[in-house]
Parts: sequence; structure tokens; C-alpha cells
Amino acid sequence: MLGETFGFRVLVHSGVGGAESHWYVSTPPGRMLSMEAFLVSTGLVAVAEIGDKTQLLAILLAARFRKPAPIILGILVATMANHALAAMVGVAAGQFLNGPWMKWVLGLAFIAFAGWALIPDKFEDGDAPREKAGASIFITTLVAFFFVEMGDKTQVATVALAAKFDQVLLVAAGTTLGMMIANVPAVLIGEAAATRLPLKYIRWAAAASFAAIGVWILIAG
Repeated sequence: MLGETFGFRVLVHSGVGGAESHWYVSTPPGRMLSMEAFLVSTGLVAVAEIGDKTQLLAILLAARFRKPAPIILGILVATMANHALAAMVGVAAGQFLNGPWMKWVLGLAFIAFAGWALIPDKFEDGDAPREKAGASIFITTLVAFFFVEMGDKTQVATVALAAKFDQVLLVAAGTTLGMMIANVPAVLIGEAAATRLPLKYIRWAAAASFAAIGVWILIAG
């Protein structure tokens, strides 16, 4: 007998005379794929964001304004908006370019991200947010973070992840969570503690993660 409870499929085998029964619970493939999209997006971006230009911006904003709450909220809203747009572009590109060769485009793209992740980011003076009279810390952070994230590797990775999983909401939610996992501690602990992180090894871990996903896409499709 097959039934479904709270979205899970339940298969019940009854023995002779109903004396013995076995329950098998399986998760629908769509639900598994959704969780995979969310978890892969979260983990990959959380590692890739450490030492990234936007994390350096978060540290700069924390040192300048010394008010974590509006800075964290500004980063959250900016990332949600930026990565939602990136995910929509990724899904549209994936559907438009859909074909047997698509796995080669995505796989090689993630391998290229691995090389990109090994390059240390630098924060130039021109990237620093300009203080404007009457602008709140939240608005300053939101605008600065949104535009610095444009074209950054975490945004480009969001496009590729959305193209791979054909998911806007779950990929954007995952990458946003990954960004917050990396940036909230940076805002709270400040530059002194953040600069003690072993950034070289973190970059290697990010590069290995990107490369592993690239190889996985090339093999599994």
C-alpha cells in the first residue's frame, strides 16, 4: 500500500494475516533536489565569500560606523535583491541554452571559478562607500554592498548554480544564507579578528569546492 504523509511517500507491506508489516519512508526526488540546491548553494558561497571583496567591505563598514544591526540588515537586503536577480538570470540562461552540451559549459565554468577563488581580493579606495548627508547607515550599506557584489564571484556563482538546479528561490535563499554566514561574524568581530583567519587555506577550500562541483557536473550531468 502506498500513501503520502506530510510530503513523504510511505510504502507499507503487510504480512500474512496482517501479523507483520514493514514501513518504508522515501523522500520524493523533487524534494531531495530542492534540498540539494539549497545546501550546495549555502555551503559553496559561505566558503567562497571569506576574504572576498564584499566581506572586506563589511569589515570596512563595521569599522567606520560601529553599528552592527543596520549594517547586517543592509547586507541582507542587498544580497537578497542581488542574488534573486542573479538566480533569475541563471534560470533563464539555463532554459535558453538547454542542451546536452550545457553540462560542459557549467562544469568548465565552475572549474574556472576554482582558479578565480585562488586570487586574493583587494578592496580599492574607489570601492569604499561615499558618505552622503542624510543617508542612513542601512541605506549606505545596502547601496554599497549591492553594487560591489555586481560581477563578484559569488554573484556569478549564483547565476551558475541557478542554471544548474533550475531554481530561483532555493538557490537565492541558499547563497544569501551563505553570504550572511560569512559576513555577520565579520561585522561583529571586526577587522582585527577577521584578518587572523587562514585566508590562504580558506581560498584553497573554496577552489576545491568549485572544482569538485565542476567535475561532478561534467561526470553526472
